[in-house]
Amino acid sequence: MNVCGCSSSVEHQLPKLDRAVRFRSPAFKLTMKNILVVILLVLGIAGCSSAPMLVKPGSPIPQTIPGTYHKVLAGQTLWKISKIYGVDLDELARLNRITDTTAIEVGQQIFIPNAATPTPQVIKYGDNDDFIWPLRGRVVGSFGQSISSMLNKGINIQPSGSSDVLAARSGKVVFSDEDFIGFGKTVIIEHSDGLFTVYGRNSAIFVKAGDSVQKGANIARVGSAGRDRNTYLHFEVRKGAVPKNPLFYLP
Repeated sequence: MNVCGCSSSVEHQLPKLDRAVRFRSPAFKLTMKNILVVILLVLGIAGCSSAPMLVKPGSPIPQTIPGTYHKVLAGQTLWKISKIYGVDLDELARLNRITDTTAIEVGQQIFIPNAATPTPQVIKYGDNDDFIWPLRGRVVGSFGQSISSMLNKGINIQPSGSSDVLAARSGKVVFSDEDFIGFGKTVIIEHSDGLFTVYGRNSAIFVKAGDSVQKGANIARVGSAGRDRNTYLHFEVRKGAVPKNPLFYLP
């Protein structure tokens, strides 16, 4: 069966959802707005995705755009820099021609559009807002990677030690399914600013819908799913239902 013109047989991509979303905790009450957000999110994970926009390497930053440069400090991610200056993450990545890098480097100069001085905006931002890696290991599937006409909407992480899957950021579990078609045991966590993190291909889940989890909490154990018996975690970051490159958020 084809979905959006894409083959549904590729295990790197969540297949089309053809059954109702199930919440594992009957005591967990969601507002109608949140229910719609979660349904759209799950349907978005299950469907096809267009390729991320890439900027041709070496393209100069337009001189007509006012701004300044930020020198990357230790521990800063592109997402953290975007939060400091109040700049859209996708715009920051596009202008600086950052598309598929594993990390930005300390000392690297990042152009900040529409910033008159190098002084960042004073906004409420704490260390607890940062992300951590949900699993230590090797990235074996990258964001936007095309496999049999399907696009990976997250990254696939093969464990190199512990099999524990950790919450990448504090939030509330809004979806937990023991057999999400094609991706097996899957968890979705909603965070405070409209971001969601998705954890698929687990062998066990230790949380349920409605649970509040802290960053670093053990929420699952990595496993496999479908015909692909290789062990790796499928991890996504979403703004609403829109997939984002997780490497922009991870340290």
